[in-house]
Amino acid sequence: MKTARVLATLVAGMLFGFGLSFSTMIRPEVVLSFLRFQDFGLMLVMGGAVIVVLLAYKLAPRLLASPLLDDHFHAHPSVWNRDTALGAALFGVGWGLCGVCPGPAIAGLGAGNWDLLWALAGIALGALVQGLRAK
Repeated sequence: MKTARVLATLVAGMLFGFGLSFSTMIRPEVVLSFLRFQDFGLMLVMGGAVIVVLLAYKLAPRLLASPLLDDHFHAHPSVWNRDTALGAALFGVGWGLCGVCPGPAIAGLGAGNWDLLWALAGIALGALVQGLRAK
């Protein structure tokens, strides 16, 4: 079962990275054009992703007795507090300034865009600071 999970994770990651690359979300200039309301192509990508996830979360538990790689479906509770709001705001500001978020940055490295290492370093530093602050 562990091998199946590892393979499923690998395939899902590859599919996610391919989708990000195919939709051009790995190019910061495309993302910035979207955020400046100059190019709405990414709206279709993001809207399509939201629809697929909503359908999967709502339909899978009704159609399957149990998940394919686990014994039961898990609830994903969402807790909003000051830290969550602050983190979301900081993420939004960072995304708006450089047009990069973690998934597309990693996928962009696979496409040879080594400049994204700077953005990933900033993301890692932010995560480290938050982790140290949360102790």
